[in-house]
Amino acid sequence: MYRTNTCGELTIANVGSRVRLSGWVQRSRDLGGMTFIDLRDRYGITQLVFNMDSRADLCQQARKLGREWVISIWGIVAERSSKNAKLSTGDIEIIVDELEVLNSSKVPPFTIEDQSDGGDELRMKYRYLDLRRNPLRQAMELRHRMAILTRNYLNDQKFMEIETPYLIKSTPEGARDFVVPSRMNANQFYALPQSPQTFKQLLMVAGYDRYFQIVRCFRDEDLRADRQPEFTQIDCEMAFVEQEDILNTFEGLSRHLFREVKGFDPGEFPRMTFATAMEKYGSDKPDIRFGMEIVNLNQLVKTGAFKVFDEAELVGGINATGCGNYTRKELDTLTDWVKRPQIGATGLVYIKINADGTCKSSVDKFYSPEELKAIANLFNAQPDDLILILAGKESRTRKALGELRLEMGSRLGYRNPEVFAPLWVVDFPLLEWDEETQRFYAMHHPFTAPKPEDIELMSTDPGAVRANAYDMVINGVEVGGGSIRIFNKDLQNKALKLLGFSEEEAQNQFGFLMNAFEFGAPPHGGIAYGFDRLCALFGGQDSIRDFIAFPKNNAGRDMMIDSPSAIKQEQLEELYLSLVKPEQK
Repeated sequence: MYRTNTCGELTIANVGSRVRLSGWVQRSRDLGGMTFIDLRDRYGITQLVFNMDSRADLCQQARKLGREWVISIWGIVAERSSKNAKLSTGDIEIIVDELEVLNSSKVPPFTIEDQSDGGDELRMKYRYLDLRRNPLRQAMELRHRMAILTRNYLNDQKFMEIETPYLIKSTPEGARDFVVPSRMNANQFYALPQSPQTFKQLLMVAGYDRYFQIVRCFRDEDLRADRQPEFTQIDCEMAFVEQEDILNTFEGLSRHLFREVKGFDPGEFPRMTFATAMEKYGSDKPDIRFGMEIVNLNQLVKTGAFKVFDEAELVGGINATGCGNYTRKELDTLTDWVKRPQIGATGLVYIKINADGTCKSSVDKFYSPEELKAIANLFNAQPDDLILILAGKESRTRKALGELRLEMGSRLGYRNPEVFAPLWVVDFPLLEWDEETQRFYAMHHPFTAPKPEDIELMSTDPGAVRANAYDMVINGVEVGGGSIRIFNKDLQNKALKLLGFSEEEAQNQFGFLMNAFEFGAPPHGGIAYGFDRLCALFGGQDSIRDFIAFPKNNAGRDMMIDSPSAIKQEQLEELYLSLVKPEQK
């Protein structure tokens, strides 16, 4: 055995025991007559003591050890005279009587400490070193624990874990596919799954009425903090259910995770329609940890006095409580912030509520004091509040107001990562219209069932059809989404026709699923959680990167193994591919 104990388990109860520990040298301290070494493994840190008086040879050896060297020691557990309350092993130390160097180490390119001096790219290049740091180890432990808790909960609910294929058929809807050329089938390609959607529906047809999988998925899309080209879903499907059954089951899973991981039960999740979320929060994933709801001002401000407001489809605002003392410089900075391309506003109007209840505004010359007071009353604004107003096209203005609301929430400290406010958003539109291509697209995916009462509208007013779909949102993050599915071939054909598929295209692309519907398909529905996002949320972080062992950077590259990379011409020829140079495109 290389160890009788780990570096995180010895306590005062072990004093007098002879033990063997193995691990990495975290740091060493030479105090002349004695040398102290902190030995680290994934379980913790234990202090080692080398005494020059009793074992000069060992002490000399210890002084030659460098950071991250791998060593093994034998020694006696002793009570520590200067205890360290920050360590689980802080009451003891090991008086070393044998030392073996298992491997030396080069000087690491950054410090293996909680607060490292390495930049993101450097730490990603040496990810195996970065994973030794406590923050990443804790993130990996959290991910592991949440996966085990999820599996156990779903198993208790009679769900069956079934693996679905990674090499599947490319689909035209959704994000771009990663494609894989087939050597045995010339000029034909597999795609890596964006989700196991059609397979889990086929499992319902097959009679496996409760399926789940913690599954890797792939999307070739632009990256950001909460996106990676490969990611993990808790993917689930149930047969003989309605929407309420799905919501109750997976609200139960979420509350179970909150209880076990965070130590509290958030209670029943409120429900909010898509229309309400967009109207009050400017987002279909509202952060309801704080108020500051959007107020529509059209009826009050379209008086013919101010052209910008008169010509806008929507004039809306939020009330930033207690911000009436913002200086002109701070307001100018906020104006520049909303003008950024990511937000897209053309300007910002403000109304300050003075201590005496009167109003000071950037549009004073267009509106009387009484009119400004009426606007303030609509917000229930109090002295020292600050009303921030945007105007323009309705959809863009709502989105911009939603982003401004989140920004002010962050500045005012309302978005504490240790406070959780989950909810369900329901009644999404089934379809969304794209002006550029002049066609409808599925807001979720082509297999989402419409609300039964809206099916007739598919022929007369498709844009008004509501989906039998739902998203789970926590703190402004969409952590899960799903729907009741279409299980009737005729209705599925009708839905695909609305999306622009000809009968031939629908049969070629999805015929295998629609044909299965003719063999006794049950009513079914499901949900998929973004597991990486869920772990990051529970870990109090915005980025999912630290909760993935080997992530990609923002360009989709693995800095550690230098991937993607070129392949040999012989491999290309075997796959019936030829290399296209940039100048040939």
